[in-house]
Amino acid sequence: MKADIHPNYTATKLHCACGFEIENRSTKENISVEICSQCHPFYTGKQKLVDTAGRIEKFKRRYGKVTAKTKA
Repeated sequence: MKADIHPNYTATKLHCACGFEIENRSTKENISVEICSQCHPFYTGKQKLVDTAGRIEKFKRRYGKVTAKTKA
C-alpha cells in the first residue's frame, strides 16, 4: 500500500436513537443513526402488515377469479 493516501481507520462509537451503542471501526469519529437492529421492527419481530384502504381485497376481487383455458 502507498503511504499517506489512505484515510485514518480508527475506533468509533455508533449511537442509535433508542440508546443502543456499539463500538466499531470507521473513518468517521462518531456516527448517529435513527434505527438499528435492536429497535427495527423487522429484526425485533414487531413488524405488522398494514392493509391500507383494502388493497388486498381489491386485488383479490379483480384478479382472484381464474378462468379455465379451453384446449384447442
